[in-house]
Amino acid sequence: MIFPIYFEPAKNKMRLILIAAILSFLPALSYGSNLPEADLVVVYKSTRTMALIKDGLPFREYSISLGENPLGHKIKEGDKRTPEGEYLLDWRRDNDFYHRSIHISYPNEEDREAARERGVKPGGMIMIHGIPKIYERVADVLKERNWTSGCIAVSNDEMNEIWNLVRDGTPIRIIP
Repeated sequence: MIFPIYFEPAKNKMRLILIAAILSFLPALSYGSNLPEADLVVVYKSTRTMALIKDGLPFREYSISLGENPLGHKIKEGDKRTPEGEYLLDWRRDNDFYHRSIHISYPNEEDREAARERGVKPGGMIMIHGIPKIYERVADVLKERNWTSGCIAVSNDEMNEIWNLVRDGTPIRIIP
C-alpha cells in the first residue's frame, strides 16, 4: 500500500534515508535473514527431521520427506534410499523442477569404493529440494510421506529459508 507523504527536501532528508533503509530489508526478512547462517546441517532419518546448526546449537528444524526406501544407507543407483554419512552442500540450482535445490556431495570416495566392490553404480544427484511446481497443490500430502528418489524434500517456503541460511561448502551429516 502506498501512502502519499509530503516531504520538505531539506528537513526530511533523514526520514527518506531511514524509510529507504527499512524498505530495503523487508524482502530479506521474509526469508529469515534475521537468523544466523548455519555452519552444519543435520538430518535425522528416523524422525524425518533436519536441523540447521550454528556453533553447536540448532536454531531451525524442519519436517522432511526422504527417499521412498528410507531405511539404511544408499547402496546403489535407483535404490530410492537417502545416503547416510558426512557430506558437503556444494552447489545449488534456482528455479528448477524442484523449485530450488542444494546438492549434497554424495557419493564420496568411500561410497564409490563400496559400489565398485558390489559391482554397481553408486548413484548421485542427491539434493535438498522443494516441491515440484506440478505437485504444489498436494504439497501437504507429500509432506506426510517419503516420496523422493533419495533426496531430502521440504516445502517451498522452507526451501526459500534454507536457501538463505545455508552457504555452499556447509557440512551436512545424515544420521540413520
